[in-house]
This record gives sequence, C-alpha cells and structure tokens, in this order.
Amino acid sequence: MKIFLLSIGMGLLLTSLGYAQIAAEAESWAAWRGPLGTGEAPAARPPLVWSETENIKWKTKIPGRGHSTPIVWNDLVFLTAAEPFGEKQEPKYSERPGAHDNLAVAQKHRFLVMAINRKDGSILWKKQVHEELPREGAHYTASLTSASPVTDGQYLYVHLGSYGLYCLDFEGRVIWQKMLGKMHTKHGHGEGASPVLHRGVLVVNWDHEEASFIAAIDAKSGKEIWRQPRSEITSWSSPIVVEHAGQTQIIVAGTHRVRAYDIRNGKTLWECGGLSNNVVATPVAADGIVIVGSSYEKRAMFAIQLEGAEGDITDSDNILWFTRERTPYVPSPLLYQGSVYYLRHYQNILSRRDVITGQERSGPFRLQGLRDIYASPVAAANRIYITDREGVTIVFQHVADEATTAPRLLAANRIDDNVNASLALVGNQILIRGETFLYCIEEKTRPKD
Repeated sequence: MKIFLLSIGMGLLLTSLGYAQIAAEAESWAAWRGPLGTGEAPAARPPLVWSETENIKWKTKIPGRGHSTPIVWNDLVFLTAAEPFGEKQEPKYSERPGAHDNLAVAQKHRFLVMAINRKDGSILWKKQVHEELPREGAHYTASLTSASPVTDGQYLYVHLGSYGLYCLDFEGRVIWQKMLGKMHTKHGHGEGASPVLHRGVLVVNWDHEEASFIAAIDAKSGKEIWRQPRSEITSWSSPIVVEHAGQTQIIVAGTHRVRAYDIRNGKTLWECGGLSNNVVATPVAADGIVIVGSSYEKRAMFAIQLEGAEGDITDSDNILWFTRERTPYVPSPLLYQGSVYYLRHYQNILSRRDVITGQERSGPFRLQGLRDIYASPVAAANRIYITDREGVTIVFQHVADEATTAPRLLAANRIDDNVNASLALVGNQILIRGETFLYCIEEKTRPKD
C-alpha cells in the first residue's frame, strides 16, 4: 500500500427549462451530491487553502444540530437542524428496543429550516416546521436531521422522515406538508436518506424495520403519485435519477437488491443482489453505468451497465466488474472524469478505479492526517476534497493518467469544529457545515502591486 502524505447527467433539457435555469443549476449545489449527483461541481473553482485565520469569508453559529449538507441556490444557503427544548424526560425504553439509545434523557425537539445569506452569513429566516419528543434517538454520532433538502430554484423540499415532508418557498412559508409515517430504524440508529427531485416529481426512500416503501410525490401539490412496497430492511442510501435510452429511472441501493423504478408509475425495471446489510452509500452513475457499494458484515462494490438491464440481473453480463476490496460504508463514492474514488468503510484509505473496467492501476493510498470520515468526497477544478470528522480537509490533484502519477497533495486544512456533513462547492466558495458553525470559505483577493 502506498502512503499518501499527509455522470449522472443533469437531466435538464433545453426544451423544458430555460438557459438561465440550467446555468443556475450548474452553478449551485441544489441537492445531496451536487449538480450532477456524483459529488462533482463542474462549474466551481473553490479555494485550495484555509484555516480559522485564513480565507474565512464568514462563520455563522447555527442553532440546533444536523448533519444535512448545505443546499445552495444563488445567494441562499439552506440548512435543517433539530434543537432540543423544554424539560428533560426519562427515556421510554419500553416503546422500542434502541429508542433514545444516544440520549441519557430525552427532550422535545424543534425541527428547523433555515436560510442563510451567502454574501455575509446572516440568518435570513428560521422556520420551525415541527416539534416532537423523538420516538427514537439515533446513533451517537448521528443527528435527527441528516437528510439533505433539495431545491428546484423556486421551492425548497425538506424530508425529515418521521417528522414530516415539507415544501417551503424561499421566504420560509410552508406551502404544503405531508406525514408519511413513523420510521423504525435498525438499532434505533436514526434516519438519513435524502429525497431526489426530477421535473416536478419528488421521490422518497423509506427503508426501515417494518413495511418499507418508495414513494413519488407531486412537488407542486404534495399529493402522492405512486407508492411501491420494498422487501428491504433499514438502509440510509438515497435514491438517484438516471436517464437512459429515453427512460427515467429511479435507482435505490438496498440490502437485498439494488432496484430501478420507472419514475412514471413505480414499476420495477431491473434488480440486482449482492450488497451487504446497513447500506449507507448513495450510488453514482454516468454514461449508462451505475456504481454501488457497501461495507458492513461483508464488502461489495460493483458496476452495472444499464443497456439491456431487465428483470433480475444478478451475476449477469450487466455486471461490468465486482470487488470486495476496501469498499465504502458511510461516505458515498465520488465519480470524477472517468474514475470512481471511494474510501474504505469510513477510514482514511482511498481507492480509485476506472468506471468502465474497474481497473485499479495505482493505489490504494493511506491519507495521513485524516481519521474517521463521514463526509463524502467532492471534486472540482481537477481537485479532490476529503474531510474527516475532526474538521481536517485534505486536497489533492486529480491526475488523468493514474498509471504514471500518484495523487499529489496540494493542501491540508483545519477548522475548529467537528464535521459530519458533506461539503458544498459553489463558484469560488466552499460551504462547510460543522457541528456548531457554518463556514463559507473563499480565497481573499490579493491587492495588486
């Protein structure tokens, strides 16, 4: 092992959206995993170096707690959080095994949605959409608001799982809300799958220990379009949208099967077995290839070719490659310029494979200076950014010819906050959501001589 020191396409058609909308989508971070759904920000030119005393444009203390990724549209940054309030109560362990496992005592929580001014970090509005004594707690490292919102540039859609699904306008008014039920997660570890939005259809994955399902919601009205049961147990993987051969597929990774659904009616188009229990990582896709991975009691990662995929494709020719080496658990893979980058479990060992062949021509690499990693890697401007839970981000060069050149370290940066949420890369800025603060990183313009 070498020591390293220290696409789905956008799915936007010119016939259905204006050029301004397309440009705004490309230059924003409108959903979990960014404008391409792969972790890449193709229009961004983010900073390379920062610290608590360098290149911090602003730093804003955020009420409550949450691990959702900042969602950015133009000059607005949206966050969710859960804030405890009121008298502390003894946990009701009789409700369900694992309930409140991470809480010595339980409190009611306010569930908040916030808009922050991207120019100066001021909180423009803070909307309480729900309050409740949590029926379950979460893993001690998790939060009650881990699912990331999504926006279409007009409305913000917030999925709080057991605490509701909400549509808000950009002034903080709730347009509609919907309760989908109560989720009972494995070991009471909490909820976390983010919704996906495509041309007015909002899709929510609801995998838990009871009757799991996937549902499509009309984004304008909040009415359910379809719902399909899923023979799955708890997962935390978010659905993705892939357009292939004129068909829009919703693809969701799960313990028993990776499945693709027709966005129009929820019909299962194809399915594939092979992953482990406790699926967390979100798939990535580009050019008709989908890559999925998991790591719990066993390791599995493989690439699926969509051309000709129909029915059960397990062990078929649609599986382009398969590996059990160093597969991802918590952080999702990054797909960038024909390569898939991924971390072993949630540790500091980085692998890189060719998307089509699965060939690993160099590496793996141990990322010295990083410890446990929950945030998913992101990329822009031929740079890869990886952030650990202690607030350290290393930046290294993406090299097209990986056979001759190992990744080159460019920078190692630290903030004084713990980080579990994935970074958002927008324009010349990076938004980092810590446990306490939201940071906007921007390189200061140096005066001309």
